[in-house]
Amino acid sequence: MTSFKKINTKPPVLVKEFGPIDYIDFSPVEPHYFTVTCSVRVQIYNPITKLVTKTYSRFKEAAYGGCFRRDGKLLCAGGEEAVVRLFNIGSNSMLRFFSGHKAAVHRAYFTADDLHIASFSDDKTVVLWDIPSEKQLTSFSEHTDYIRAGAVSPVSTDVLLSGGYDKIIHMYDTRTNRKILSVNHDAPVESLLFLPTGGIFLSAGGTDIKVWDALAGGKLLAKITQHHKTVTCLKIASNGHRILSGSLDRHVKVYDTGTYKTLHTLDYPNAVLSIGISEGDETVVAGMVDGLISVKRREENAKDVVKPKRKVSYRHAGENLHVRSIDVVVQQEVKEIMSKHDACLRKFQYSKALDCVMMNYVVNKTPHVTVALTQELIRREGLRRALAGRDGKSLVNIIKFLNKYIGSIRFGRVLLHVANVLLDVYEDHLDELSEEPRKMLAILAQKLQEEEQLIIALTQLQGSMQMILSGAETVPLRAIKENQSMEPSNAAQTERDLILSIT
Repeated sequence: MTSFKKINTKPPVLVKEFGPIDYIDFSPVEPHYFTVTCSVRVQIYNPITKLVTKTYSRFKEAAYGGCFRRDGKLLCAGGEEAVVRLFNIGSNSMLRFFSGHKAAVHRAYFTADDLHIASFSDDKTVVLWDIPSEKQLTSFSEHTDYIRAGAVSPVSTDVLLSGGYDKIIHMYDTRTNRKILSVNHDAPVESLLFLPTGGIFLSAGGTDIKVWDALAGGKLLAKITQHHKTVTCLKIASNGHRILSGSLDRHVKVYDTGTYKTLHTLDYPNAVLSIGISEGDETVVAGMVDGLISVKRREENAKDVVKPKRKVSYRHAGENLHVRSIDVVVQQEVKEIMSKHDACLRKFQYSKALDCVMMNYVVNKTPHVTVALTQELIRREGLRRALAGRDGKSLVNIIKFLNKYIGSIRFGRVLLHVANVLLDVYEDHLDELSEEPRKMLAILAQKLQEEEQLIIALTQLQGSMQMILSGAETVPLRAIKENQSMEPSNAAQTERDLILSIT
């Protein structure tokens, strides 16, 4: 799609809510439902029927920033109560409750790995939360005023961006827990947006939109001044080729990401606080200060619809077969089936997930799946919980797997960590174990001893090789030159003498 001017939309449908529309977000997966955060609830709308399909109203005070995860299965939202809530779209239940802020949380987003949530609060802090453990991983307090805008990098799980009413934008690296970049927008920051590459970001505040190059240390690339009142929101569209901005001047502007020139303007009956656009630019939704929601949906022209071509051919008369053939391509829908251990991981059932990958057909045919799951448990800090409380067959299966693959080059480092955790868990309860697990542990100890002896032997061999190589480097260059000037028979004899002298 080259320009929003070419979008043929039906007349917009207006929906009335009970307060200013704080935030709009579209689900990345079909049928691309959208959330509307308003007053004390977050509602999910069907873009075709424009009706509410689900409502989350567990808020005593105003809700802010309802946002989908990339798989469309979870939704997070902040609020005036200084907490972040996590909801399951499928079951309508609240899964997590992240508390620790001291003032309203206006924006909360899932990070690129979908395992963490970044929240931005009026208490002047940015916090990164771990979804499985419900714990605060790190926080940043670089701002001196309310934080009303934030963004997470689309390509890195460790880069966060925050904008405050102190007019400053900070970029953070969660690996080092440090601020890595700061720029001054010269106005209270209302919205932030990363471009899909992650190297360029936009800030909106006052009547200006500014484009910054993060890779160049925060260099100002462009300044867009097309609105005459405060710019309240920014969105990316057309697969990264277009930028949308909404403003209190009742307009939504559309820009080209290559030139930052205005391509089109959408007019609305009141000041725009939030905008959202679905994948493929099918639906544009704008939320206004008086509670109105405008839903514009693209309409396909009849001439633009490409009908499938049918090639009809007939056999010549007189042939034995008289068949009409029609070329039809049937799209086969491939359904992705979730494995049992993945389903258990999603429910945080770590012991069951480990049992699933310890089945004989998994261990024998795809041991890398078992090792990958143990790595995931280590990363989630759930390995100890998955190994604890076992006896009998399940414990024997785990030790058998360790005995079989702990010497493997591919898996040795991970399985050595698993063995250490296993021994830590059961070292005080060895007498309580049955006879078979204790026999398997004895075999494991023997295996580890053999591996230790092998490593010592290889280390000694490596030292000998290094001595030989270092000795070869110290041979006088003169002797080598003399060797080269000799006849072939004498040269070969001299070379043998040199080797003998080295060894």
